Amino acid sequence: MFSQLGDTLQDIFKELRGHGTISESNIDAALRQVRLALLEADVDFQVAKKFIGRVRGKALGEAVLRSITPGQQIVKIFHDELTALLGSDAAPLDLEKPARILIVGLNGSGKTTSSAKLARLLKKQGHAPALIACDLQRPAAIEQLAMLGKQIEVPVYTPDPTERNVQRVAAAALEWRDPDGANIDIFDTAGRQEIDETLIQELKELKQFLQPQEILLVVDAATGQQAVSVATHFNNALEITGIILTKLDGDARGGAALSMREVTRCPIKFAGIGEKLDQFELFVPERLAGRILGMGDVIGLVEKAAEAVDEEEAARLERKLRTASFDFNDFLAQFKMMRKMGPLENILGMLPGMSNVQGLSVDEKQLKRTEAIVLSMTSEERTRPDILNARRRQRIARGSGSTVTEVNDLLRRFGQMRKMMKSAGKMKKMMAQMARMKT
Repeated sequence: MFSQLGDTLQDIFKELRGHGTISESNIDAALRQVRLALLEADVDFQVAKKFIGRVRGKALGEAVLRSITPGQQIVKIFHDELTALLGSDAAPLDLEKPARILIVGLNGSGKTTSSAKLARLLKKQGHAPALIACDLQRPAAIEQLAMLGKQIEVPVYTPDPTERNVQRVAAAALEWRDPDGANIDIFDTAGRQEIDETLIQELKELKQFLQPQEILLVVDAATGQQAVSVATHFNNALEITGIILTKLDGDARGGAALSMREVTRCPIKFAGIGEKLDQFELFVPERLAGRILGMGDVIGLVEKAAEAVDEEEAARLERKLRTASFDFNDFLAQFKMMRKMGPLENILGMLPGMSNVQGLSVDEKQLKRTEAIVLSMTSEERTRPDILNARRRQRIARGSGSTVTEVNDLLRRFGQMRKMMKSAGKMKKMMAQMARMKT
């Protein structure tokens, strides 16, 4: 989402770092560009103004101007201030018993899906969540929550389809819950196309009845300045404890995320980074600031890898690579491990300095074609690629919807890779033998 803002900021700071010495005029010129970049990214005007003021005050300090690397110092100041703007003081969820979480927001923001994603995340952390369907307005909302609950294997309380009283539903759900079972109740509430008094009154009464520890507002990050207005209204009415930002993987300018906490003083606690139920994570301001400024998010990448990669499988593949016995079955296994980590462009964006590399993109269609070619091979062909004669290659091309040329290209690249691995293995053996001769 922040790729355009990130590219602009990185270009500005690259130019600033190019100056041997930094003056007040250098800093002012750079910060003017930064302010324009923030406004173009849909950051609230007052938020951008205050932010630039804070950065300027620190950047003009004597320690920076006399520093050996003033450009780097200013980037550090910007990173720290951006982290603070995004909410460096965000607190974890309050899950003291009875743990009740109220999910609120407008229609279309992703409340129901976010409720299920949060339940999945809490379950993974060792908790026992339950989902309560309190959206009695939107057709099929109850069925949607029930279906999502089934997918993540979390119990769901579904009221009678004719029920119209939310408080009665909440009371029945609390009676339904097994006291020895779920220890966190997540209430998915109704939304509207826009904020109205009826909606707010219903939520106020539900809050009064449940006394939830957490009231999380779900906001679509793609709605820009409107998202800030929505957050302000909900916060004034309900005193929300945190925000869930959805669609952070989209192409929108993303200024809402940078304005949200400053305007509402409420922390962004979670981020939806895709449509799948596992594409939901804790919002870590420092990491997002690093990604915006091209510093990457190595910790996030390691966490994704640890979650997606099976250690035994990784060790097996590493042994096969070392002995040059890597075949197309192993190639498929690698593909599956990478897919578990999410979209490849997102993964590349987590590597320091990679987010603003010109022309950096991953052709997902090409990757799918490559995978289709391998899947069109028989088990024997994957194990012994050397038996792939012209007739077999034609069959694989037809089966994968590709051309013979594409099949040949893949086999050629695969052959080159194995040859390189074999050469590396021979070189390693030779070095080991030479070391033994010396001793």
